[in-house]
Amino acid sequence: MILEAITAAFRGTGRRLRPAALGTPAQTRWVLSVMRSAADRTGQPLSVVVFRPRTRSATAATWEVFGRELPPRLRATDSAGWLDAHRIAAILPFTPTAGAWKVAEDICRLFPATVPQPLVEVLTYPSGDLEIEWGARSRGGDPFDLLAGGSINLPMSASDHTPVEVRHPGAREDCRATPLESEFHRCMPVFKRAVDVLGAGLGLLILLPALPVVALAVKLSSPGPLFFKQRRAGWGGRPFLMWKFRTMVADAEARKAELMALNEQDGPAFKIKRDPRVTTVGRFLRTTSIDELPQLWNVLMGDMSLVGPRPLPVAEAERCEQWQRRRLDVVPGLTCIWQVRGRSAVTFDEWVRMDLEYIERQSLAVDLGLIAQTVPTMVRRKGG
Repeated sequence: MILEAITAAFRGTGRRLRPAALGTPAQTRWVLSVMRSAADRTGQPLSVVVFRPRTRSATAATWEVFGRELPPRLRATDSAGWLDAHRIAAILPFTPTAGAWKVAEDICRLFPATVPQPLVEVLTYPSGDLEIEWGARSRGGDPFDLLAGGSINLPMSASDHTPVEVRHPGAREDCRATPLESEFHRCMPVFKRAVDVLGAGLGLLILLPALPVVALAVKLSSPGPLFFKQRRAGWGGRPFLMWKFRTMVADAEARKAELMALNEQDGPAFKIKRDPRVTTVGRFLRTTSIDELPQLWNVLMGDMSLVGPRPLPVAEAERCEQWQRRRLDVVPGLTCIWQVRGRSAVTFDEWVRMDLEYIERQSLAVDLGLIAQTVPTMVRRKGG
């Protein structure tokens, strides 16, 4: 019912869809978001076939063919619209990668010899569907090193200008797909990056006299390095090294496994309120969030933002449910709604929902408001 309503909004009343009647980029993004949520709930695959003209001169003719040929090829539950000014997307819910490539090939076969065939790319969600289709992780084995994106040029026969056979599952050298998640990864707005550079730069300058004092306290509290660095999942799941003042004993990571039974946080995250690995100085640094100050360098480097979902360790992020991974759509941050509202007193699902709320609402006013609310929260030493 919902899918049919969405489709009707795209198609209008006529059976034949003209290019001007295609959904706008904003409408297409909205439909993609709805279909993504449906895929998260049902566990069914979602594929998107993206078409773009092969050459600039072929643009008008290519769009005309799509206006005539694309709608009849789609099912009642499918939708089509502009992904941006240069690409048309066919949204195919409940369709695995192989089925999407079949749709792409069938549509390209309908192009007359006088019109160059479009370039085609298949986007698949969730990205695990790519593993099902091809039976292997992407190169390198890293859970966040997703399958290399790219487009496939359907080969042409020199005699009749029709596509020759394109192999689907198991033929990685012929067919490559891109995780649909990449279309949801939001680039950082210019205003946000400007606030980050200005805020982090000023923060480091203002705090510079205090940093040596904190460093000395850390070194005197227990043997070990001054800083703790850990691979965290950043924008789009890309790992980066996050820096903190060390608040635990030097062998804290090695002792984590033996403390798992004491974990007080549900979901993939790990938190113990009275963690025995935390030093006396470290406990003070944590409750005041002073241990997070080195992350201002991460902000300057662009790995983090002043405001955004807190980055999880890579191993914890890998264990998130599919819908929870939407928090990776934006650059992670030093503070977010969770820091202000709940800190450690919320379930992991509530934590993620606060992150998703921020992603939908983010603006300059929201960022400045959260920064302003974080300071008194730190002073009150609320949470851990």
